[in-house]
Amino acid sequence: MEHVETFSPSQAKTLATNRLIRNTYTLLALTLAFSAAMAGVSMVSGVPPINPWIFLGGYFVLLALTNVFRNSGMGVVCVFALTGFMGFTLGPILSFFLATQNGSQLVMQALGATAFIFFALSAYVFISRKDFSFIGGFLFVGLLVAFLAGLAAFAFDMHTLSLAVSAAFVLLASGLILYQTSAIVHGGETNYIMATVTLYVSLYNLFMSLLHLLRAFSGDD
Repeated sequence: MEHVETFSPSQAKTLATNRLIRNTYTLLALTLAFSAAMAGVSMVSGVPPINPWIFLGGYFVLLALTNVFRNSGMGVVCVFALTGFMGFTLGPILSFFLATQNGSQLVMQALGATAFIFFALSAYVFISRKDFSFIGGFLFVGLLVAFLAGLAAFAFDMHTLSLAVSAAFVLLASGLILYQTSAIVHGGETNYIMATVTLYVSLYNLFMSLLHLLRAFSGDD
């Protein structure tokens, strides 16, 4: 008689969580590499800065499509379309920084700080197993307020408000990394596509905000 291996509910949950972690971070690594490649393409091609309203429109459309197809293979295609688009629009910004004095140093500092924060916060959640689901409401309200404040800062060219928004996004993006990683560990998130998108967007916002703040503190802003 053929032996059929069975698992207890706790074992099945552990296997599902491990699979989610593996799929999420594999897809995240691939999308980060693809995004970086698309940024390189736009830099080499000399693409001009993308209008912020066009960026926001493209971002929300691709994000909505990713959410619609989150449970199918098409969702993976949408994730690469979204992250590739964001990487492509990042190229002109990086070109601008690299063309300025100390620009390359600022980019590397922002990149290094982003990587350090991400790995430190992720490691803390995985090691401590602390549940950060309680900060979900705060993050939602904070992101909404910061987003609207960012639009106001751009529309009315308010430099001080823009810096405050960048500082807020550093904290909010860090909180979102804690929240999403905790959700992956404790079963609050079961879809690796959406988990990947949340972590990618957190890293993108963290990097951009740190770059803006570093430039301001360096006296080049």
